[in-house]
Amino acid sequence: MAIRLPSELIGAARPSVTAAYALLTFTALFWAGNWVIARGIQGYMSPIAMAFWRWLAALIVLLPFIVRPILTEWPAIRRSWKILALLGVIGVGAFNTLTYTGLKYTTATNGVLLNSVIPILVITINVAFLREPLNVRQGGGVLTSLAGVVTIIARGEIETLKHLRVNPGDLWVLSAMLAWAVYTVCLRWRPRELSSVAFTGALIAIGVVALLPVFAWDYDLGHRTQWGAVTAGAVVYFAIFPSVLAYFFWNTAVARVGAERASTFLHLMPLFGALLSAIFLDESLLWYHYVGALLIFSGLFIASRARAPVSTR
Repeated sequence: MAIRLPSELIGAARPSVTAAYALLTFTALFWAGNWVIARGIQGYMSPIAMAFWRWLAALIVLLPFIVRPILTEWPAIRRSWKILALLGVIGVGAFNTLTYTGLKYTTATNGVLLNSVIPILVITINVAFLREPLNVRQGGGVLTSLAGVVTIIARGEIETLKHLRVNPGDLWVLSAMLAWAVYTVCLRWRPRELSSVAFTGALIAIGVVALLPVFAWDYDLGHRTQWGAVTAGAVVYFAIFPSVLAYFFWNTAVARVGAERASTFLHLMPLFGALLSAIFLDESLLWYHYVGALLIFSGLFIASRARAPVSTR
């Protein structure tokens, strides 16, 4: 039986808002699993190797589907090479490498909670660089969410900040969140003439090319992957669920409901991530996780209530 991608993912039909929300929910679940598994295999594979093998495997899985669309739509890809290169390097290469590096030093629970700051970062970037207006309520929401982030990375202790004893893993994760926020904002300049298959395939190919010299450098440093059933299974999961399916889902949904509305669904990740981390990594939520998450979510609620409705183009 031939394998076929769903028609909505290949651009044959524009998804309904309800379908877009379903795609975003599955995206959050797949990405939460990505964080948990990446944390679980630290020590078996370097962060850079994780990112490289994940996207190389994803590219191989996608090859039967993307070769013809990319060749057919090559003139449009060539015209839009600058924005595609930016999106590929940031959204595929940088984001995942920074995320996996952070998970080497911090817990998956911390990671998925800090992930919730992305909508606030999207608003901040829109205000700072795209000159969108910011009122008092929006500013209050941003500051409230920032307080939540500080609570988590300080682990509820002021002394941690006073003596600069912040976990470097949390800072790596925050830099990854900034990269994803930039990627999400820049999706507004996605070439509309490209189908989802050609667009996503081009980004993954660009990301793999960008990661190749970094992987070679990492390998030259002596970092070797301990291949076995666990690491091979992790790469298969990375390639199919948080990569191929989630990126199709995310790009399709953002095009339908907009970046800010789509970003709110990332708040499902802490729920999924906490459950998966408790089951597979024996992690638990501590009091500062609850306080930090409450502040982040409250800030997002305050800021989002002040935003104008996002148009669906």
